[in-house]
Amino acid sequence: MDDIKIKQAVKEHYAEVAVKGSSCCSPSTSGASTCCGDNVIDINSLVDYGALKLNVPEGAELGLGCGIPTEHAGLKTGNTVLDLGSGAGVDVFLAAKAVGSTGRAIGVDMTPEMIFRARQNAEKGGYANVEFRLGEIENLPVRDASIDVVLSNCVINLVPDKARAFREVFRVLKPGGHFTISDTVTYGDMPDDVRSSVAEWAGCVAGAIHQDEYIEIVRKAGFGQVEVLAQTDYDYGKGDGYGLASITLKGIKA
Repeated sequence: MDDIKIKQAVKEHYAEVAVKGSSCCSPSTSGASTCCGDNVIDINSLVDYGALKLNVPEGAELGLGCGIPTEHAGLKTGNTVLDLGSGAGVDVFLAAKAVGSTGRAIGVDMTPEMIFRARQNAEKGGYANVEFRLGEIENLPVRDASIDVVLSNCVINLVPDKARAFREVFRVLKPGGHFTISDTVTYGDMPDDVRSSVAEWAGCVAGAIHQDEYIEIVRKAGFGQVEVLAQTDYDYGKGDGYGLASITLKGIKA
């Protein structure tokens, strides 16, 4: 699949999720099957926001993540935070609460339907310090050196050009700023039929890369002090020569 086809497939899938309000993403720990394809399960059974859901508008959490990056991000009052692939806004709203009225939380998503839903949620929740922008991660609609913390949750795996994505993250961060990103990674060799599957791309599987390769891309973008803050291994693919995990990764712009 070429990059254009991948982006179109991902956009169509998440547009449908935005409209229907259903979730379907992430590797399975139980072997269940959903609309994302065989062995892919609703992420709600893997990531539980728990009481945090009480702090965001109803409908903002669609079960599309593979971690809770805000818990590891060290957000401070007054920070300006950017969430990549913000969906219906759950991590943006959690960040907005953490940074307070003197801070700001910005979400970027390439799917118009998600932006529409997130803006509705912001209005419903009465948020004055959030903003949602339509755009792609490889070409962020954000000024240079304007962001304190970049977040993302199970989204970079969906981006064909991950190196360009992290160069953009580096560009928009202030010196001394950092990213905290949760994402899927692989170990072993993913079969070609999985790698080329549209359903598995949309399900946060086919676009995942080896953890070592992922970290090398981050370092080549210019980041230092790169560290894995959390990791969860999945049962998906085990016994077939490869597997999947979710990691929460941090990197600092010197």
